[in-house]
Amino acid sequence: MAGRCAGKLALVTGAAQGLGAAHARRLAEEGARVLCTDINGEGAAATAVAIDRDLGDGTAFSCAHDVTVPEQWEAAVETARDRMGGLNVLVNNAGIGVGGNIETCDFADWKRCFSINVDSIFHGCQKALPLMREHAPGSIVNISSIAGLIASDTMPAYNASKAAVWMLSKSIALHCAKNNMGIRCNSVHPTFVDTPILDGTAQQHNLEKGVLLEKLARQIPLKFVGEPNDIANAVVYLASDESRFMTGAEIKLDGGISAM
Repeated sequence: MAGRCAGKLALVTGAAQGLGAAHARRLAEEGARVLCTDINGEGAAATAVAIDRDLGDGTAFSCAHDVTVPEQWEAAVETARDRMGGLNVLVNNAGIGVGGNIETCDFADWKRCFSINVDSIFHGCQKALPLMREHAPGSIVNISSIAGLIASDTMPAYNASKAAVWMLSKSIALHCAKNNMGIRCNSVHPTFVDTPILDGTAQQHNLEKGVLLEKLARQIPLKFVGEPNDIANAVVYLASDESRFMTGAEIKLDGGISAM
């Protein structure tokens, strides 16, 4: 299949919905074969089925995958080897948000946030790099957040975890470059994006979804909330050879928030 990612073999975590599903679909539309993983195995399978339905059988695969468990990373990487014949693009997308300021944030929530947002990338890169080296050139794309670069008093766990993703990505990039692996690593930093996560946010604040979107848009210089493909298109660029000279960098997709 032709496309900007033709011949790429990608694993996308958190692919049952939202950004992960968008990343998987856009990569497949640009010619990649994609393994969709998620702790919600049925949701990941649904994403893969929908991609195959639209783009042809054998384009997408799926497996249930708890990204906090090293052994499940080993299984996911082996699934990539068995079903796709290898791996050269890893999109670490799975993540959660945790509320509460420094006085009210529960320590168990803090640890869970780091386990899913940061430890998962440590485990994933450690387990995936040996197979990725066999199929270089390759690209690791870590989904961070603009909240990893700009702080808020109401979400220290999320701020700190996403900042860790940003710096971890740079360390991985330098390691891969120093060892001539032919594998790049970059981070992506979105602001508000219209995904199912915002449905829960609207319910939490007893707001209609449209009202929440309007409130969020007023905080963004461009005055609109992003769509999943606004982020997925950047993932396509980073996965493709178009970005072959880019590593250890970050892409801000924040509608101008960080410019203020």
